[in-house]
Amino acid sequence: MSKQDFLFELGCEELPPKALPKLAQALHKSVADAFQSLQLSFEDSEWFATPRRLAIRFIQLDTAQADKTVEKLGPAVAAAFDSDGNAKPAALGFAKSNGVEIDQLSRKQTDKGERLAFVADVKGQTTHELIQEILQKAINQLPVPKAMRWGDSSNQFSRPVHWVLAIQGSKVLPVKLFGLEASNQTYGHRFHSPSSITLEQPKDYEAKLLEAKVVACFEARKAQIRIQVDKLANKANAIAVVNEDLLEEVSALVEWPVALLGNFDQEFLQVPAEALISSMAEHQKYFHLVDNKNQLMAHFITIANIESKNPDSVISGNEKVIRPRLADAKFFYDTDNKKPLDSHIEKLKTIVFQNKLGTLYDKTQRIKKLGKAIAELLSADLSLVSRAAELCKCDLMTDMVYEFTDLQGIMGRYYATNNGEPEEVALAMDEIYMPRFAGDQLPETQTGLILALAERIDTLVGIFGIGQIPTGAKDPFALRRASLGVLRLIVEKSLRLDLAQLIDISIDTFENVDILPETKTKLLEFFAARSLAMYQEVNIGTQVINSVQVLNITQPLDFQNRIKAVENFNQTSESHDLAEANKRVKNILEKSDFNPNNIKIDESLFEAEEIALYQTINEVSGFVDEQVSSGNYQAALDKLASLKDVVNNFFDKVMINADDPKIRNNRLALITQLRNLFLGIADISLLQK
Repeated sequence: MSKQDFLFELGCEELPPKALPKLAQALHKSVADAFQSLQLSFEDSEWFATPRRLAIRFIQLDTAQADKTVEKLGPAVAAAFDSDGNAKPAALGFAKSNGVEIDQLSRKQTDKGERLAFVADVKGQTTHELIQEILQKAINQLPVPKAMRWGDSSNQFSRPVHWVLAIQGSKVLPVKLFGLEASNQTYGHRFHSPSSITLEQPKDYEAKLLEAKVVACFEARKAQIRIQVDKLANKANAIAVVNEDLLEEVSALVEWPVALLGNFDQEFLQVPAEALISSMAEHQKYFHLVDNKNQLMAHFITIANIESKNPDSVISGNEKVIRPRLADAKFFYDTDNKKPLDSHIEKLKTIVFQNKLGTLYDKTQRIKKLGKAIAELLSADLSLVSRAAELCKCDLMTDMVYEFTDLQGIMGRYYATNNGEPEEVALAMDEIYMPRFAGDQLPETQTGLILALAERIDTLVGIFGIGQIPTGAKDPFALRRASLGVLRLIVEKSLRLDLAQLIDISIDTFENVDILPETKTKLLEFFAARSLAMYQEVNIGTQVINSVQVLNITQPLDFQNRIKAVENFNQTSESHDLAEANKRVKNILEKSDFNPNNIKIDESLFEAEEIALYQTINEVSGFVDEQVSSGNYQAALDKLASLKDVVNNFFDKVMINADDPKIRNNRLALITQLRNLFLGIADISLLQK
């Protein structure tokens, strides 16, 4: 079968930079899936993306589907004809559904007897015949953030489309998209090489565009930018800080990256570095530089989209643009420092957190009450927690945070320090928001840790309390992230805190809010779901997680310790037999009407195997109970693993459901003791191999 390379390119006005890679990847995946579903094979594939183009290339793509024979089985021959050999409705219907007459059907012997069959040879369609529908469907499915129309056309896309290229081998494919006929022509850099470029073969794509000052490969462009930035930084005896998100965005803004080093006035370094960095990155897409002590330097690197004959002029222009931005940041900082942070406390009463949950002032008062309660549980400094809670939202009222919202907490730390607040209070202004994202650092101070917990639990209880539980992808208050943050804070900081208790305390702080009665139950279920996802991400088996979750443990640290122990136990040779035994005990007890509270074990009724099990349980129970009480679940399970042989022997030799009710109940009481030993740690009956 013939194979040739295939290339498709959509040429546009400058596409939204943050959406660019996703659009190209989605186009690539959609077309690749279509080829595979249509049984058009290819050796390899890749995607390209620049501000002005989305492109895909498939190496050695089939030029046509393979011919195939289609066979359909119909009704049994015995049921298809009457005694005179005339076709019955079943046979007539089968022939009609396949567009043939009765005499064109064949017969086939099957396991269920002889049946009518329709057999036909189907010629495969060419890629040329299939490509229009494939590409149109792929375009329609693209995750375009906001579509627009242009000219007098009804076509819609992220940006106006100016050309379409679609070739396989040297042939142009019959494709029409957005009212444009496909050709074998693309275009180079808008300023350096705006003329059309004719492609003879898909393999020429990157080289031809490179000649026209376009780096078509997105990842290659990223790599070039990183190399250029590092090279310039070395020349300035500095270290370039390359944020991955910013690098991704800048790569989507240029086709021909050219790094340039600029400077700004030293006086601006009096402003907190985070504010200057935010201004440079957010507004100008500049990379900042630091010295070998990680101190911000008065330099920046910008990535131009042209190779200027007068680069100094381009640098000067960028320096002129950044100066007023940095001047604004300095003005905001200086203005904010004229007032103490606590002067903003009253202003918090004017900002609504949520209509039913009150203002930011109300929220800080709840955080203060909950924080003090947690502080008492952890024997922390109540005065530091109380003061930090009062100030924790005040920086939201400052000019700097109003302009640069990503600096919340960070500026609070600076302003609190400048106001002479205790160091731990100042650090807590920032630490209350940690972790900000998955894998982010956690608070270092105890005050910051307590506030981080109180802030998240208050939000979770409040939003759940008014019935706005996240559904599907909708989570406007980021409650999933908040709950994962709570779990991380408690587990990774080894805090012996109970979620049920914290929720109860938090509910009591909502004095003027009608919290729904099911809030606690729903929220604990929500935490359980997050725990499941959290442990699955680190490859803990679902059965292991479920074996602990069924005990409704509400202390995350205790939950973690049990999970670790059960995961290790599940790897042992004894776990299978003991899990099977526990499963058997569970089933027997569930089917009986046995009430263990009313039965006292009578040793005189025991047989040899029962005596052995009873004595072994008594021998290990003291040690197991002691280890469980101290949270040493691993040692407890190691000891319980020694029961394997005596348990197996018991079930091999003893009939639990004896006819004599006394004997039966005595045995049920014995296996209840056995099960309770394990249930002190987890329900290992769920560990089915």
